[in-house]
Amino acid sequence: MMSGSGVDRDGVYGERPGREAVVGGEQSVSDRPPSGTPSERGPGRRRGRRGRRGERLMVPEAEFTSYYGRPVINAPTWSARDIAGYFFLGGLAGAGSVLAAGAELTGRKAMARALKVSSLAAISGSGALLVHDLGRPARFANMLRVFRPTSPMNMGSWLLTAYAPTAGAAAVLEAAGRLPRIGRAATGGAALLGPAVAAYTAVLIGDTAVPAWHDGHRELPFVFTGSAAVAAAGMALIASPVAENGPAVGAAVFGTALESAASRIMERRLGFVGEPYQQGKSGRLKRAAQGLSAAGTAGALLWGRRNRIAAALSGAALLAASACTRFGVFQAGVASAEDPKYTVVPQRERLRKQAAGDA
Repeated sequence: MMSGSGVDRDGVYGERPGREAVVGGEQSVSDRPPSGTPSERGPGRRRGRRGRRGERLMVPEAEFTSYYGRPVINAPTWSARDIAGYFFLGGLAGAGSVLAAGAELTGRKAMARALKVSSLAAISGSGALLVHDLGRPARFANMLRVFRPTSPMNMGSWLLTAYAPTAGAAAVLEAAGRLPRIGRAATGGAALLGPAVAAYTAVLIGDTAVPAWHDGHRELPFVFTGSAAVAAAGMALIASPVAENGPAVGAAVFGTALESAASRIMERRLGFVGEPYQQGKSGRLKRAAQGLSAAGTAGALLWGRRNRIAAALSGAALLAASACTRFGVFQAGVASAEDPKYTVVPQRERLRKQAAGDA
């Protein structure tokens, strides 16, 4: 038996009452919209929160979302252990070379030797983690086929290629006690390249489309430089005699102050986009870094020059604080890429301001 309903150019006609799809729960008969053609329903009938006749909500209010709830940009696929570890060890190596050169100039031989060796170990571990994440060593070598000053990744590859042999020569010649002039030249060269090695990874991630990294590109190099100084100070406190710990204490104070100030300025400037730095895993890592750096710096100031055990514990706290900072920045970037609002909302705000300025 055929139904008397159908569809023409004016819409659906002759449908049976109560056949409409229900959104948001059960409806009573009185709440259902009338059946019939559009002309039978009348021109004033609207679907909304409350129509003129007080009908219930049929379509949910629009909420922010993205297509099928998918991220607008692809989140980084890097391994947190490999890349955040690469950030941390690179910072330790670069800042360690600077502190080693200062220790050598001031006659602190034990500290200079320890930091040269630790910088070589750190840059070796950093390179190993990078190659492990790339998958094959040939991929790192392929980045050296061109020289492109506009590419932070390409320039970083060349920077590591220049720094690693220089730091290696400084450490090996110091340990062997051979060729002191060449060793001093290598120490100076590593110290000149060290700040760039400590901070270039911040430039690298700031050049991506990840909101928490890209929008923080102004302050992230200072955050990474301060974190690197904290790590180098921690290593010096662990490996040096207490009589030589003066520069390490100063580096701890400087690094903690720089990292803390740059982080606060960045998060205040980022506003809404800076939320990932304060929430979730990144927020926990950030708070841990703040606590560890404060404890390590206080311990270094109070006992770092008098008590060997206290100096070592303070150094360990500073190293852990630097690692937490690097892993926290990495996790904040991943979180901001996975949530589409951190990409779309700032875009809409920029477009609104541009339209207002044009008007």
